[in-house]
Amino acid sequence: MNFVTHLECSNCKLELESERLWNLCPSCKKPLLVRYDLDEIRKTVTRDDIAHREQNLWRYEEVLPVRKDIYKYTLGEGCTPLIYARNLGDRIKFSGLFIKEEGMNPTTSFKARGLVMAVSRAKELGVRALSIPSAGNAAGAMSAYAALAGIPAFVFMPKDVPQPFIAECKALGATVRLIDGLITDCGRIAANELVTHNRFDVSTLKEPYRLEGKKTMGYEVAEQLGWRLPDVIIYPTGGGTGLIGMWKAFDEMEKLGWIDSKRPRMVTVQSDGCAPMVRAFKKGDEFAEPWQNAKTVADGLRVPAAVGDFLILRTLRESNGTAVAVSDNEMIHAANLIGQTEGLFVSPEGGATLAAFQKLRMKNWIEEDETVILFNTGSGHKYSHLWGTEATS
Repeated sequence: MNFVTHLECSNCKLELESERLWNLCPSCKKPLLVRYDLDEIRKTVTRDDIAHREQNLWRYEEVLPVRKDIYKYTLGEGCTPLIYARNLGDRIKFSGLFIKEEGMNPTTSFKARGLVMAVSRAKELGVRALSIPSAGNAAGAMSAYAALAGIPAFVFMPKDVPQPFIAECKALGATVRLIDGLITDCGRIAANELVTHNRFDVSTLKEPYRLEGKKTMGYEVAEQLGWRLPDVIIYPTGGGTGLIGMWKAFDEMEKLGWIDSKRPRMVTVQSDGCAPMVRAFKKGDEFAEPWQNAKTVADGLRVPAAVGDFLILRTLRESNGTAVAVSDNEMIHAANLIGQTEGLFVSPEGGATLAAFQKLRMKNWIEEDETVILFNTGSGHKYSHLWGTEATS
């Protein structure tokens, strides 16, 4: 049984029917959100029902958009470990630290969550070819699920992305085009070919369903903490789908009666070489100006402009959160500290969350007795070229 009622524009609140393909809102060109009959879901399923289901993100199927089981593709994504970082906590003298290890997902990053949902729903709605601009992990995830669903995949990536990202997409059968520029340049070129080649765009927040896959991180965190939420969540933010998705999940869970009204303070962390959200947050702006000359070793953070900028900033402010910029060296040093204490080889983006935590702890923005979750959004293996370079010195 499916409980989707309609799609709603995140900006102008225009309501659209859900059983046809949409990208951005046709009125204001902002992201669309999936809405559910939460009252009916509350009558149908309980937290206890969830506990006995299979260990993947489809355990939350009532609050997910795919209607027919035949289209619920899976490689085992979701249900990643929430690790109590005891050794790391001892080292930095903080006892309430957890790491959500998204590198355990298929294709080794959190992007598997969003792309399994986008591809599954695209297949259900009759899409014949998929297109994505990506700095790496999203392209790999889209390629994997497109292969599983039998849909041709077309990837547009900056030519300077690490070689493992390119190899992964090619091995999974995608057509890869390398672009001389940033992800925004990839997006522009990909968009120019959508209509002429009859491809559907699954780039960040330009269709409604990647967000629905990413929001399952919020459901999992609540379930793994006994249906409570932490005091602080620190999240590496490029396009921001996961941050926005978790905030949506918390609202849904409260309406379902699964959690109370307590919310974590949400923290965006970006590279100081590409920090449009940090700058906009500090200035009090509703939208973020594009970042010029973006540069960082963390490819997932090299996003100079995000279509969901206002949603990221709204989440930070509604949660009484904040935004922090860290250097590439700080990311790598923090990633090493996680590795040396917890045995996890995290991505630079994951390292950035610990670097941000340390800055916030020094300012007493995070208090001694609080519970904090750091999100490692991907494995460090695809970034192995960074270790041994000047970035680690």
